[in-house]
Amino acid sequence: MNHSRILVVDDEPQLRRALKSTLSALGFLVSDAATGEAALDKLRDEKFDLMLLDVNMPGLNGIDTCRAVRAKSDMGIVMLTVRGRAEDKIRALDSGADGYVTKPFDVNELLARIRATLRRTPAPVHGESRVYRTEGVEISFRERHVTLGGRTTRLSPKETALLHFFVTHPNEALPHERILQAVWGPDYGNEVEYLRVFVNQLRKKIEPDPSSPRLLLTEPWLGYRFALRDERPGAGLTS
Repeated sequence: MNHSRILVVDDEPQLRRALKSTLSALGFLVSDAATGEAALDKLRDEKFDLMLLDVNMPGLNGIDTCRAVRAKSDMGIVMLTVRGRAEDKIRALDSGADGYVTKPFDVNELLARIRATLRRTPAPVHGESRVYRTEGVEISFRERHVTLGGRTTRLSPKETALLHFFVTHPNEALPHERILQAVWGPDYGNEVEYLRVFVNQLRKKIEPDPSSPRLLLTEPWLGYRFALRDERPGAGLTS
């Protein structure tokens, strides 16, 4: 992990210099870009494991940059947001970021987010060869897509990891903290807004009617439950 390549994208020169110095001293290989356009240019020529991306930048902002990157890459993305702006945090996650850190941030908090994101996909998902079928939905974890009503939709790495956790714990009322620590890592636990955004994204992909979910259910004041109802032959996890 110490030799992971990180791209820092922020229009503030002082912040870029500080992050580059700090992360390089810890053994990360760090490059930087001042704009979203410059970041996309770098990504065409170089490979990175993770990007630290500011939300509010002139020109191509962080949200649009994140969407452009996520359309072509599964690299880790941690966005830098302004403290107190809840809409920025939700937009960051909704655009495909794995997580965010609010400015001004503590270096230790940032490092925890970086490390958690670099190990963001649990190992079992990588080699998962089974296909899950239930309620007219087919989920392929190896291919990272879901098929519903004849339409196939791609899953992001974080959506894949989260859905895999739900599927492998069927009919179990799962607390927010347990889900966050299983999917995002042990440094997480209170980021309930992460789950709200990603659960909403998953419902759009696996539920015929996302506004009235039948599979991914909310457990009030606790967390979520993946409801396994389909007992017909061929339902559930199959080879």
